[in-house]
Amino acid sequence: MASSVTSAAGAITFSGSSTFSSSFQQVLQRAVAIASMPLQAMQNSVATFQGQQSALTTLQSGFSVLQNDIQSISTAATGSMTASVSDGTVVSATASSSALPGTYSIEVDDMGSSTTTISNANLPVVSDPTTTSISTASSYTLTIDGTAHTITPAGGSLEDLASAINSAGVGAQATIVNLGSNTSPNYRLSVTSTNLGADTIQLNAGATSLLTTLSTGADAQYKVNGNSTKIQSTSSLVTLAPGLTVNLLESAPGQPVTITVAANFDSLSGALSTFATDYNSASQAIRQNIGQNGGALSGESIVYSLSQVLNQVAQFTGASGSVRSLSDLGLSLDSTGQLSFDASQFSSSNPTDVQSFLGGITSGGFLQAANNAISGVADPNTGALATEFNTLASEVTNENSQISDEQARINDLQTSLTAQLTAADASIAVLEQQKTYYANLFAAEYLNNNPSGANG
Repeated sequence: MASSVTSAAGAITFSGSSTFSSSFQQVLQRAVAIASMPLQAMQNSVATFQGQQSALTTLQSGFSVLQNDIQSISTAATGSMTASVSDGTVVSATASSSALPGTYSIEVDDMGSSTTTISNANLPVVSDPTTTSISTASSYTLTIDGTAHTITPAGGSLEDLASAINSAGVGAQATIVNLGSNTSPNYRLSVTSTNLGADTIQLNAGATSLLTTLSTGADAQYKVNGNSTKIQSTSSLVTLAPGLTVNLLESAPGQPVTITVAANFDSLSGALSTFATDYNSASQAIRQNIGQNGGALSGESIVYSLSQVLNQVAQFTGASGSVRSLSDLGLSLDSTGQLSFDASQFSSSNPTDVQSFLGGITSGGFLQAANNAISGVADPNTGALATEFNTLASEVTNENSQISDEQARINDLQTSLTAQLTAADASIAVLEQQKTYYANLFAAEYLNNNPSGANG
């Protein structure tokens, strides 16, 4: 008969022909199972180490996010410069990061105007600007303030001419207007300077001048900070101060508009709110590895170290000013270790004290302390989490090496026991065959010598 046995080495087949082959299978199976017990323990250890590595990866991700949040807070802590105006119908204003905080005033005396021209009335009448034009020329010369520019339309229509002027980028804008009626249209070309001021504009087809000036432009005029001197500009967009750009929208002589440039901390409020959310996620990930029913890292010292880091960050205190703790910023820690952010409390905080408390990544304050504490565990090369992960990786490598050696030993044991039991089974089978032979021989001899016995 044939029997099979399964071990840590896989399925093996024990073939026997004696009546004891099933017993031999049990012997082999038990011996292999006992020999495999250390192997199973090693495999369990590897599974435990790998579970801990997975948990460390999750924690590493959470603390890396926190460190990025610290960077975001540092960037937002400088505030973004914004400009507000007292009358948005007269001017609008934009401040860049280089603008200095302060209050400015501007009085728009004259919005200025652009020079406007129109094609001459004696030119061919254009009733369809998509097919005909004011001239049959294939090339034109557009002169602005004495500077000549060659204009080459793609086709012979008035629309082609206007498009060519607009795409040339020479300081003029072309449009087409109808000076006729709906039933008898008379489309004319209008060319306007893009700058303010008394520009001269002319379009020529050879020696023929095609434009008539309708109005000559004038510079915009404004006064700054109460100064009586009028400043002239060929653009409605003016630089009022370094980093402060003002767009003139409407003339308002005698009505100064106040422009206030100040740091805006809306982005800092958002950064602090995000930090609170990510802090809570990291804290929750730690709590999942604490206690009797904790995760893979339950009981490991790294969990305690991470908890200490979060406590250190949340309980940081500054030395002076009205903002000395996170709670003064609107970040409050409750009894469960969760942070909450109160935007209204933050908005009421003194900006200078906020910046003093936060400091910078390399210049002291909360940001440096928090960055150093989190970096100590989250740094991908030298942090405590990376060190713990690498230690477990070494343990997994060592265990796998021992597993390989143990598996080889078990395989040798299986081979040796199988050979011994096969030999024993074969010897017993021979004896059983001999037994059967002699039993049959005895029975035959008995029947031959005792015929009456055959009849009962």
